[in-house]
Amino acid sequence: MKLRRSLGARLAAALLTAPVVLAPMLATPAHAIIVYDPTNYAQNVLQAARALQQITNQITSLQNEAQMLINQARNLASLPYSSLQQLQQSVQRTQQLLSQAQNIAYDVQQIDQAFQQKYGNVSLSTSDAQLVADAKSRWQNTVGGLQDAMKVQAGVVSNIDTNRAQMSALVGQSQGATGALQATQAGNQLLALQAQQLADLTAVVAANGRAQALQSAEQAAAAEQGREQRRRFLTPGTGYQPGNARMFPGSN
Repeated sequence: MKLRRSLGARLAAALLTAPVVLAPMLATPAHAIIVYDPTNYAQNVLQAARALQQITNQITSLQNEAQMLINQARNLASLPYSSLQQLQQSVQRTQQLLSQAQNIAYDVQQIDQAFQQKYGNVSLSTSDAQLVADAKSRWQNTVGGLQDAMKVQAGVVSNIDTNRAQMSALVGQSQGATGALQATQAGNQLLALQAQQLADLTAVVAANGRAQALQSAEQAAAAEQGREQRRRFLTPGTGYQPGNARMFPGSN
């Protein structure tokens, strides 16, 4: 009997406490219950992935634009080396040597005047003393022309070492160019160096040609003068006149 009463008491106590335990669960509002939707979750993940891809593309685009600006800056960078002054100095040295031409310079009017006076036909009225003076002047012109040619040659040879140094520097600058502008400027300076070398070659050819022309003109004038002197020698009354010669003055 005591056992039955104990079980009944326990059952009654459980029935009395059950509404208290279930009360909180029944009182929870419906909107507070979390419901997992796989489809909605997948869409959210897909949208996040797309947004991340767009951000990555934008970052890549900005990096490409920055690299493009860097390349443009390199292409527009000027060459930090110039050989213009050295090339101009070489040209000026050659020009100074040409301007020091003796007697007959590289001037058209002066050349015409000199050839009319000393290299043209010998006048019949020219005295013997003048013929000798003209021949000496022509010889001096020829020797001066040869000397001038050798000076120009020596000056051009002295420019070779300077040109070699400039060529080495310009090739180094061209190989180390960081952009198109620097490479172009280095190439232009190499072309300027070639132009300077061609100018030196032109000066040598002109000086040698001048020396040869003076030598040929002297030979032609000498031949003309020789004919005139022979004519005078053979002309009756003005040529050689025989006479008595005395070995010892005062003797019979």
